[in-house]
Amino acid sequence: MTTYKQIFGKPIKFLSSDPANEAEGQVWYNSTSGAFKSVLSVGAWSAGGNLTTARSNLGGAGTQTAALAFGGATPTLSNATEEYNGSGWSNGGNLGTARYKLAGAGTQTAGLAIGGGVPPSNTASSLTEEYGGTSWTAGGALGTARKELAGCGTQTAGLAFGGKTTVLTNATEEYGGTSWTAGGNLGSNKYLLAGAGTQAAGLAFGGYFGTSLNSTEEYDGSAWTAGGNLGTARYQLAGAGTQTSALAFGGVSPFTNATESYNGTSWTNSATLATARSILGGAGADNTAALAFGGSTPSITSATEEYNFSTTVTTGAAWSSGGNLNTGRGNTLLGQGTQTAALAAGGGPPASSATEEYNGFNWASSGNLNTARENLSGAGTQTAGLAFGGGPPNTTATETYNGSTWTTVNSMTRSAMRGIAGSGVQTAAIGTGGFQPPATNTTSEEWDGTNWTSGNSLPVARNAAAGFGTQTASLAAAGASPATVSSVDEYDGTNWTAAPSMINARRNRPGGSGTTTSGIVFGGVVDPGGTTSNETEQYNGTSWSSTATLGTARYGPGSASPATAALCFGGSTGPTTTVAATEEFTGASTQIKNITTS
Repeated sequence: MTTYKQIFGKPIKFLSSDPANEAEGQVWYNSTSGAFKSVLSVGAWSAGGNLTTARSNLGGAGTQTAALAFGGATPTLSNATEEYNGSGWSNGGNLGTARYKLAGAGTQTAGLAIGGGVPPSNTASSLTEEYGGTSWTAGGALGTARKELAGCGTQTAGLAFGGKTTVLTNATEEYGGTSWTAGGNLGSNKYLLAGAGTQAAGLAFGGYFGTSLNSTEEYDGSAWTAGGNLGTARYQLAGAGTQTSALAFGGVSPFTNATESYNGTSWTNSATLATARSILGGAGADNTAALAFGGSTPSITSATEEYNFSTTVTTGAAWSSGGNLNTGRGNTLLGQGTQTAALAAGGGPPASSATEEYNGFNWASSGNLNTARENLSGAGTQTAGLAFGGGPPNTTATETYNGSTWTTVNSMTRSAMRGIAGSGVQTAAIGTGGFQPPATNTTSEEWDGTNWTSGNSLPVARNAAAGFGTQTASLAAAGASPATVSSVDEYDGTNWTAAPSMINARRNRPGGSGTTTSGIVFGGVVDPGGTTSNETEQYNGTSWSSTATLGTARYGPGSASPATAALCFGGSTGPTTTVAATEEFTGASTQIKNITTS
C-alpha cells in the first residue's frame, strides 16, 4: 500500500497539540482531539487603518503594504493623496488638479493618476500626473479625454482603457513615461470597469454598458481577447493583481461585497468584504494580498480592508466594547494602568472625586480623591497611582494611590493649572504644559516620588495634550496652543525636541497610550469644525498613521497602556454630555488557520 510519505515525501506527525506554524499540506494527527489535521490556504478580508479623508471615486495604486490613494470626492472634489504602510495611512503630496472618477497605476513611489472628472462641471479630462513619492508632476495628456476609466501597469509603461467622454468608449492607450499612444481597442464600449496587470499583459473586467457586465478581456500588448467571465456581473468595482493572478471586489450588482479571484482562465468566489461598497480604490500585487479603501456604502466611507490568501488569518487592529464605568464622566478624567488593571479618577462635570478600578471586564468603586477635580492628569498603575493638577478651581494638589486610598503629598511648584499632560510612574513622573487663564503653558515638572522639580520647557506651549511614555522618554502630542495643533514634542529626560507631527490637529485632551516608539492617540476634537473625533493614530517612533476607529467618538477620556492593548473609557461627546463607555484596543495580529479533516 502506498503511504502518504511515499506520495508527498513527508510523514504524518503524531502530536498532542497543533503546531504553531506548519507548511501548507502538512498533515498531522492530534492525539488530544483524536483527529487528523492539515493547514490549507484560505482567503480573508480584515480591517486595516482608515483613510484620513473619507472619499469615493478615488484612484489607487501600489501594493497592500505600500499603497497610494489619491483624488476622489468627499463629496467635494479632492486633490488629497495618502500613503499606506501596511497598517495605516499618512498624508502625501496633493494632486495638482482635484478630480474624481480617475484611474491609477504604478507604485507608491512611482504612481500614475489618469484622466477623471475635473471642475468646474466635472467634465472628462485628459490629465496625467506622475507621483515621485512626495509630489505630483504633470505627465503627457491622454489622446482621448475620459473619466470612469480603468488603468494598470507602471509609471513608465501604463495602460488606460474604456471610460466615458461624453459617450462610452473602447479606446485603449499606452503610456511610455512621457506620452500616450493608441493601443488596440477593447472588444466593446464600457465604463465603470476595473483593471489589473501590466501594459503588455493587462486585464479588464466588469463595467457597464446599458447593464452590469461580467465580461473579462485580456491584453497582450496590442489586442484584447475574451477571458473567463466574472461570476457576479458588476460595475463601479475595484481590482488588483496581474493578468494571471487578479482580484475583483466590491461594486454594484446591485451593491455587493463579493470578491473573486482570477487565475488567468477563470474566476472563483473568495471571502467577502466586511463593508459592501462601490466606487472604491484598490491596490495589490496579486490575488493573495490586496487592499480595498474608501468608496460608497452608499454613504462615503474611509474604511480600509486587507485581503490575504494564505495559511494564516490576519486580524486587523480594532476597538471593542468593554464594561461601562459606574459613573459616566468626561472633562479629562485620570486614566492609568493597563487594559486588564486600569484606574479611573476624577473628571466631570461637575468636578468629581470618584475612583474606579477595572479588571478587564467590570469597573468597581474604590477610595475617592481627596480633592475633587476635572481636567487633571497623572501617572502610574492601578495599585500605585499619581494624580496632579486640574480644577476648578485650578490646583497644584498632588495625590498618590496605593490600591485603595488616596494620600495628599507635596504640591506642584508651578502655578495652579488644568489640562497638564502627564506620563511615567508613581515615583518618576512628568507633568507638561497646561492652562492657567489666560495663557497656555510650556512648563514641565518632574516628580521623584517625594517632590516636584522644574524641568526644561516645551518648544510649543500646549494645553490638554495627550501625554504618554516615561519620565525619561515621553511624548506630548496635539492639544491647544492656543489654536489646535498637530505638533508633537519628545522628552529624553533632559530636553524637549520636536517630533514628527500627527496627521490631524486635535484638542480637548485626546487619549494617549504607549511609548515613544509605539504609541497611539485617539479621540479629541478635530478642527476646523470642532468635530468630536473617533479617529486613532499610531506612532512607530518615526511617523504617524491611521488605524482602527473608536466605536464612540469622544474627547477627554481616560486611557491606559500599552499601545497594542490600550483602554479608552469615559469622556465627553459634547459640552454637557458625558459617556460611561469603555473600549479595548487590540493591535493587528496573525494566527494559523487550521482545517480539520478526517
